[in-house]
Amino acid sequence: MPTIGDQAPDFEMLTDEGKPAKLSDYRGKKVVLYFYPKDFTSGCEFQACKFRDNIEAITSNNAVVLGVSADDVDSHAKFREALKLPFTLLVDPESKYAKQWGAYGSKQRSDGTSFEGIIRSQYVIDENGNFTDVQTPVDYRQSIDLALAAIQPTSVK
Repeated sequence: MPTIGDQAPDFEMLTDEGKPAKLSDYRGKKVVLYFYPKDFTSGCEFQACKFRDNIEAITSNNAVVLGVSADDVDSHAKFREALKLPFTLLVDPESKYAKQWGAYGSKQRSDGTSFEGIIRSQYVIDENGNFTDVQTPVDYRQSIDLALAAIQPTSVK
């Protein structure tokens, strides 16, 4: 489970364009990395659109957004295109990284039965690759506000 101040483990996943991407590719920038359950579901669309609608505030703070789910490249490409997302989606087909980062576990359906799956989670990583914010789980409605607060420069008094 990630802890604030720890070095974020590197990964390599395919993007929504089918190209490999590593976390270390983004050194020198802050990274808002969020794990979400599934493309084209209401909460995931809401969360992605909030990141889309606030992309200027994110990029003006030297940050990028990366969304991660178990959906495949084709699904991610369609999701990104349909919502006009200006950020990269990453494919974690066996939830390997979701498990490694503590974003996978037992969840409950509305009928009370439980299942294993991605837990909506969000991590902010600084320019040097260290965790500065960990939200596991994160509410899709609060995700953008927490991310924006975490990437703001801290003022010295």
